[in-house]
Amino acid sequence: MIKLVLGVELGSTRIKSVLIDERGATLASGSFEWENEYVGGHWSYSLQKVKEGLQASYAGLVKNFGRPIERLDAIGISGMMHGYLAFDKDWNLLEPFRTWRDTTTSQAAEILSQKLQFNMPQRWSATHYYQAVLNKEKTVEKVAHLQTLSGYVHFLLTGQNVVGANDASGMFPIKDGGWDSARAEIYNKFVPADIQSLLPKVLLAGQFAGLLTEEGARYLDPTGTLKSGAPLCPPEGDMGTGMICTNAVRPTSAQVSCGTSANMSVVLERPLKNYYSQIDIISTPDGFPAALIHTNNCTSEINEWVNLFSEVAALCGAKIPREKLIEKLFLASEASDKEVGKLTGYNFLAGEPLAKTAKGAPLVLRDCDGKLNLANFMQMQIYSALAALSLGTDILQGEGVKITSVTAHGGFYKTDKIGQIATAAALNAPVTVKTTAGEGGAYGIALLAAYMLKKDVPLREFLDEIFKGDGGTTLTADPAVREKYNTFFKNYKKYLATEQLAARAD
Repeated sequence: MIKLVLGVELGSTRIKSVLIDERGATLASGSFEWENEYVGGHWSYSLQKVKEGLQASYAGLVKNFGRPIERLDAIGISGMMHGYLAFDKDWNLLEPFRTWRDTTTSQAAEILSQKLQFNMPQRWSATHYYQAVLNKEKTVEKVAHLQTLSGYVHFLLTGQNVVGANDASGMFPIKDGGWDSARAEIYNKFVPADIQSLLPKVLLAGQFAGLLTEEGARYLDPTGTLKSGAPLCPPEGDMGTGMICTNAVRPTSAQVSCGTSANMSVVLERPLKNYYSQIDIISTPDGFPAALIHTNNCTSEINEWVNLFSEVAALCGAKIPREKLIEKLFLASEASDKEVGKLTGYNFLAGEPLAKTAKGAPLVLRDCDGKLNLANFMQMQIYSALAALSLGTDILQGEGVKITSVTAHGGFYKTDKIGQIATAAALNAPVTVKTTAGEGGAYGIALLAAYMLKKDVPLREFLDEIFKGDGGTTLTADPAVREKYNTFFKNYKKYLATEQLAARAD
């Protein structure tokens, strides 16, 4: 009898559930669409919506599976990394969830990075906590637990306060599979509590992380059909599951994920010589260091323009399915000229630390002698989604970081070849998209849950067996396309000061 393994990822635009067997074959999936809200000066999601979305996503999976599910053999929970989820000793939420998109902690990030001699990004839990201390927020004294979104949902399902190595590495620096105690000692000089006492226990891929409780089963499946007792793997971050679903956990391998946000992680052969505000040092799920470039913005601005074009089509009496419209607009970019019409765009709906902007201010610029047409406009939007990422890759090249393979996944790659070739142009490297890329992080965390059922098998060997025969499609950008992207990126950097000024305007 096949084993049933569930993976759930709480992403930034949808909560997706995937059911696989122990060999990695997808059996069913379900999803729930949601969006963050700007509440009280912070980007947030309500925890009630987390519950509603999780249940709706799982119910959709069961419906698509075609029969009731009473027992699962393994479960994994993943979520968007970073942010501020602070609870009191009884696990009451003290402040609305502040997400990865929140860029209100620059003061804390600057101080901590200098003191710890380690890049402490604005998004990280420990940075948010210290900023709350600096802001003298009333709830700081009550904080007893800091968690990630995946770690909190995992706690609701199992009662275990743990977190996977990748998700942990977006909270506070880790070392040798646990928290970096030397840096914690320095950090504690600035906060009212021992940071390690506030953080969950760190677990590595393959380790047992608790059993589904009766309360957890009802939280996931309120119909009462699902029984308790299924083992759970460590909860993980979406960057870690991206590494898994692209089989990018070996040194010199890289993965790129492009959706609402974009990120690129490269597993390192050696530590970087210096620390950089643009580069996070994170961990693979099995505990190896990786360099991460993270952008707060990627496809959201494209989605806004798709909505506008949809309105125009409707005004003319045409009804075009959204996915079809996106495909047509992406394909239109192939006719863009070598200068992309001298168009430049900044897709910053939220602040973008890589570009040194704290607030969102989407902007389109065109040289007076440029050519504005649909092909150039869409090419500009596609390149704009990747350009902030390029600001970080320049640093890795300067450090001599070797990249031997790049695998991409995310909604940006749904239209055949267009996003893939643009990424190859931006990175100046071949880019592979596997057939499983569309399942995304939910598939990645399902694989980590399946991996927990294996005994004494290295993660790399397990993934090699899973992906055997799925070489995917590998594309490179020809020199003319590469030169086109470089021309765009040169203008992007040229006018970046204008975008920074716009973001500072009241």
